[in-house]
Amino acid sequence: MKKARIKFNDRIQQVNVNDDNSIVADNGKILQEDEVIWLPPKHGAIIALGLNYADHASELAFKAPEEPLPFLKTANTVIGHKQAVCRPDNVDYMHYEAELVAVIGKTACKVKQRDAMDYVGGYTLCNDYAIRDYLENYYRPNLRVKCHDSLTPLGPYIIDRDDVDDPHDLELRTYVNGDVRQEGTTRDMIFKIPFLIEYLSAFMTLQPGDMISTGTPKGLSDVQPGDEVIIEVEQVGRLINYVVSDSAAGYTGGHR
Repeated sequence: MKKARIKFNDRIQQVNVNDDNSIVADNGKILQEDEVIWLPPKHGAIIALGLNYADHASELAFKAPEEPLPFLKTANTVIGHKQAVCRPDNVDYMHYEAELVAVIGKTACKVKQRDAMDYVGGYTLCNDYAIRDYLENYYRPNLRVKCHDSLTPLGPYIIDRDDVDDPHDLELRTYVNGDVRQEGTTRDMIFKIPFLIEYLSAFMTLQPGDMISTGTPKGLSDVQPGDEVIIEVEQVGRLINYVVSDSAAGYTGGHR
């Protein structure tokens, strides 16, 4: 089952989503994908991972980390499917990052790896954009790299955990204007989801709706205003967004 948050006729609804991305509204009416505003499917904390794929670390000339490199994505960054991602004016390099997201389904505190998957409620997609101009240290990205408004598209929906065969054996791809720019597999994660849940829940209680964005493989490239960027995770779905410039968009915040 796939569940989403949408806005239709100025009203926010929790809805089910069919395999063709048509939507079952709360009154039973079937809505098409382009009839609605897609909202981020959850409101929880977003914990992202740096350098969690060995090939990505290698393409950046870094050693694979010996322990996870988590950081938080702030609420101002979060937008939904088919919304505009705003590239700041006067920056030289902004890139996408296709990521599988594990959504916490129940309160997790000091969970062991052997039990960790019981705490996953489902999966979604994240495009964890970064502004490379401001990056001084890959191990500790500063706020301007990851926390500009609109840089965290999420969605379109959350798919139930049991509808994904093995989250550690999925293909990921990024398309820019229809061309494949990034391609990898979750088999190459350095730290798998059970390890991350144990690691994080040892010092912070994870709540239902919190999200762990599990990192990206190699294949990054710059994107420009006018680009359509699609990230795709096998069995989970496709997340589409459009790059615009801050000045052209008159950006005043995403749909949350």
